[in-house]
Amino acid sequence: MSSLPVEPAGALPAAVSPVPAAEAGGDIGRDGAADHIRALYVQTPATLTGNGVGMLLMAMIFAPLAPGPTVAGWVGVAALLWLLRLGHWLRFRRQPRAPAALLHAWRRSWMALVLSQGTLWGSAVWLFWGLGTPYHKVALILIVYSYCLGSVQLLATQRKVFLAFISLVLTPTIVRIASDTGQEWHLQLAFILTLLFFLTVLMARTYGNALGQAISLKRRTDELAARLRQEMALADEARQAADEARRAAEAANRAKTQFFAAASHDLRQPLHAMGLFAEALRQRLKDPEVASLVNSINESVDALEGLFGELLDITRIDTGGVDVNPQPVRLKELFGRLRLHFEPTAFEKGLMLSFRGEQHVAMADPVILERVLRNLVSNAIRYSDDGGVLVSARLRGRGTDKPHLLLQVWDSGIGISEANLPRIFDEFFQAQSARPLEAHHRKGLGLGLAIVKRLAALMEVPISVRSRVGHGTVFSLEVPLGRLPRQAGTAPAFSTKAALGLTLEGRRIVVVEDEAAVREGLVVLLQAWGAEVRSHDTVEAVEQWLAAAPTGPAPDLLLVDYRLPQGRTGLDALAALRARWPQQRMPAILITGSSLGGHEEEAVTHDFHLLIKPVLPAKLRAMIAFKLNVRA
Repeated sequence: MSSLPVEPAGALPAAVSPVPAAEAGGDIGRDGAADHIRALYVQTPATLTGNGVGMLLMAMIFAPLAPGPTVAGWVGVAALLWLLRLGHWLRFRRQPRAPAALLHAWRRSWMALVLSQGTLWGSAVWLFWGLGTPYHKVALILIVYSYCLGSVQLLATQRKVFLAFISLVLTPTIVRIASDTGQEWHLQLAFILTLLFFLTVLMARTYGNALGQAISLKRRTDELAARLRQEMALADEARQAADEARRAAEAANRAKTQFFAAASHDLRQPLHAMGLFAEALRQRLKDPEVASLVNSINESVDALEGLFGELLDITRIDTGGVDVNPQPVRLKELFGRLRLHFEPTAFEKGLMLSFRGEQHVAMADPVILERVLRNLVSNAIRYSDDGGVLVSARLRGRGTDKPHLLLQVWDSGIGISEANLPRIFDEFFQAQSARPLEAHHRKGLGLGLAIVKRLAALMEVPISVRSRVGHGTVFSLEVPLGRLPRQAGTAPAFSTKAALGLTLEGRRIVVVEDEAAVREGLVVLLQAWGAEVRSHDTVEAVEQWLAAAPTGPAPDLLLVDYRLPQGRTGLDALAALRARWPQQRMPAILITGSSLGGHEEEAVTHDFHLLIKPVLPAKLRAMIAFKLNVRA
């Protein structure tokens, strides 16, 4: 006998396998029936709970009214059937994946127990009808009929078993009520129960058809899901293969970038030493032809340094090694770093380097934006021989939904012809001027503005250019406006004419460099300029010298390599030297061979200027002149 089901009407138990609608009438296929039998056993705990509650109610209601042996006999038989069904369920729990033949054998005994319980509930009416008050009769009918309703969901797909069960329950009930001549309206009540009998059969048939259709649809859905899983598995395999290929490509790109970085750093060291020795040679030889050769060597070294930087930048962009992380950027700090980097170069060429609009805040990637402006300012200084360079920021779109900053780099240089403007951002393109270019104008691969264009595209920032030959050029960037509080600031302007030579007579300079060739070249060159030089190769050597040296005047300039042996850096050397003369302001120049690591924040914090190897003597001379404010 079935209890009230726990699943809602129309729902499928988790273990039910697809069964076609045609099988709902009892002709269930062997494989489908095996899974369906498993579903029946899944519902057994709820069925046993319902039967247990029914037996308890019958015992509580009719024990005081019926003879003791009658109640005890009925309850004993009911309990025996309940225990047998419990044993059936426990056997299934031990063998949930039993073969189909064994499940069919279990189904026969399961059906026998269900029909036996139906007979038991039908006999209850004969045993207990007429006892007690009319309320007892109503309770008896409700309890018995509830199990007929509960069997609908469990047995609806097994029509023959359902008809046999409901007949065993309701037929004795109807006959017993119809034969009770001692009660009024007994025939009417029997007639009502007969109508309920047929209505329950009709309900079970309708429910069985709907359930069969749902099961059929579930089978089709499962087939489609299985096919989809196969296709997804194939797609996953293809995606995994694509991911592996992508990871291999990314690894190759990273290796290529690392190779370029390592090669750039390693090659810059000998180039740096070469330039220093060449300049020292030029200082000692007064032959014009030798001086011309030395100048050519210096120009070649400078050109190679530019090529390394451009190749490394374009490689990092192409290999996806540049991530864009927009955030508010204070232009005051950005312009300060640009001024720190380019003032010495502009100072040597006699150019005015000015900044306007430092109070604004931009929303952009700070590293990429700074690199774009660095390239533009470097080009502006390179192609300007007099006048100056202006970096400005102006607010546009005030009062609109999308206000932005117009960042511009103006120069008073040679300009770009109208015919060359459309191709100015192309790779390996260098604009041709109406007048012959100087040597320092011609160097490079023509990648600088191509890098600027790509970096601007990564930030999704439009860039444009205007120019007049002989008057200058202006590059413009439209950057979103940031939301940080604006901070006002003004930038000092420099307007000086740089000397062509440099005299360091009486100046004391400390050099800390671990590369022997570079260190020797610096010493020779600085001595040729008249300086008194003290050189060291490690931070420990500096500390030992400071510990042993007598008290004396502080050095006028510190020239320190960034990467030093034993995991120490040039910052350690600066700290040790400045700690010895804390009352003196010792200007410092820090030199590094790596173009990937930015040291601008450290430069502000530790008060030094940064030079990237190879440092041409002209750059070094300009930086030293700027730091010491000396002229020939």
